[in-house]
Amino acid sequence: MLTDRVDDVAVAEVASRIALARRVPLLLTAVMPPHLRRSDLGPAAAPVRAVLARVMPRIGPLPVGYIPEVFPLPAQGGSRLTAAKDLLALATRHRAPEVVASRRGPEGLDAYALIEAAALRGGPYVHAVSPASWTSLRRPSSPSHLRCPERKPFSDE
Repeated sequence: MLTDRVDDVAVAEVASRIALARRVPLLLTAVMPPHLRRSDLGPAAAPVRAVLARVMPRIGPLPVGYIPEVFPLPAQGGSRLTAAKDLLALATRHRAPEVVASRRGPEGLDAYALIEAAALRGGPYVHAVSPASWTSLRRPSSPSHLRCPERKPFSDE
């Protein structure tokens, strides 16, 4: 499940490893916000391709196929688990035995809501993935014993 967040890369990596081990294609479900018209959404739509483009550099080199799918978030007004049940129904239609989701996600579609909905509905197994840890892009400073000693200015005295 891809939600157009930074966590998508970690989710896609775990899902691709599971799909590769099972030798099955990967179901990439792009979750779209409710304000987009459903008639304009499809696997070839620009917003969906933008979500998929974030994870394709990690999935593309692997020998695993993928199936793009779109899940538009329902408008406000449903119960707390409505979106999770609908997403699990989509995964079941594609015969996906496992769903991989981020621990943090849109309202009602985080991993915990999906686990609760799967337990109530008897749906597929849900893997909760932690977001990737942040690493600094700066080079660490060298230890003080490796630095050059400070030079004193030349003096005539």
